[in-house]
Amino acid sequence: MKRILGLCLVLTLLFGSGEAQAGELAERLGQFPDWKSKPPVTAATGDLLYPTWMKGTWKVTSTLIEQIAPLAPEIVTPGFEGNRSHLKEPISFLVRFQQVGKSSSGLGDWFIPFRTRRSRQNLSVLKPTSEVVADRGFNGLNIAKAYLGERIIRAVKVDPNTPNRQITLLRTGSQLVSVITGRASEIPAPDQFIATEVVNQVFRGTRRPFFNEVETTTAYQFYKSPSPIIKADQVTAVYLSPQDPDYFKALEQPVALYRYQLELVAVKDS
Repeated sequence: MKRILGLCLVLTLLFGSGEAQAGELAERLGQFPDWKSKPPVTAATGDLLYPTWMKGTWKVTSTLIEQIAPLAPEIVTPGFEGNRSHLKEPISFLVRFQQVGKSSSGLGDWFIPFRTRRSRQNLSVLKPTSEVVADRGFNGLNIAKAYLGERIIRAVKVDPNTPNRQITLLRTGSQLVSVITGRASEIPAPDQFIATEVVNQVFRGTRRPFFNEVETTTAYQFYKSPSPIIKADQVTAVYLSPQDPDYFKALEQPVALYRYQLELVAVKDS
């Protein structure tokens, strides 16, 4: 179960549109770990659009360099201590960013019916105007396999009706449903990009479903020469859901903070 809780955390990586006001996200990263509230986001509609320099396939090396439990010892999230084994241990996997229009499919009957208000999706008017998005199915599957192993992960599927909802299927029959509820982004410079996404997660397959809310805020820096490479500073914050008995003790404060260093090296598409 602790490994699954770790999966709930790691699957938010690189998944993250509204725009934050200039500098808010950069300022937030600069204030780490003194975070007292959730990030400034707007409701997630359409998909998160990335700069054109992120288009292509990249080999990611992700290293957890710091983890903090701000409300310990009173509140410590399940799996927090277990994640210490990943400190300073690089994990590698492939990710892909591509033009809008190449969406994932093949959900079949895996998704439990999900009711929400219909929202208009007009990707062409979202900013930035690069029309480059993450291949969420490809990325999610590779991250999950790198973290848990191929024997545990059965598939990762993205809802064909919205890129903001995906499901991870385990060979045990359990399911992790992730729904992006809010996001923001800003472009401090042509070779810089900062984005944040807030994800609600439900892990089904145990006697009691596990609920989670996770924020991932990432600052990307692009280097064109001598060969394309992207370096990133990433912080993942875990918040208690209203279903948690300690919810009113924490409210908007994060109960776990994880800081990663990412390096993305361009690889040739086969």
